[in-house]
Amino acid sequence: MSDLYKSMQVSASGMRAQGTRLRIISENIANADSVAQEPGGAPYRRKMVSFGSELNRELGVEKVVVKDVLTDKSEFKREYLPGHPAADEDGYVLQPNVNSLIEMTDMREAQRSFEANLQAIQASKSMLQRTLEILQ
Repeated sequence: MSDLYKSMQVSASGMRAQGTRLRIISENIANADSVAQEPGGAPYRRKMVSFGSELNRELGVEKVVVKDVLTDKSEFKREYLPGHPAADEDGYVLQPNVNSLIEMTDMREAQRSFEANLQAIQASKSMLQRTLEILQ
């Protein structure tokens, strides 16, 4: 039974990590059109989640953890909008480096991973329940 408990803990850590990833992706999508407030200022910069593993010595398993939330250093898009309050001296406004298509693809991937971890927990729970029924 302890192996089933360990598998549930590993899956739960995966769910937590993917939940964080979903939150960051949602933030990116929400700020896809957020430009600077001052002329020539930097707009919102896309964020990305980096995963790692962490040994849980008590259980003897590797758990998934969010290692870091990084910023995407790719170039900003420039749009010619001379009347915009955030336009530089040449009339260009820097746009966020968020691509909504990429964010939606990443969101779908994170959602599927979250669901796979949930199904693994449900399967382990079902096996534990069956084991307890047999032992009674």
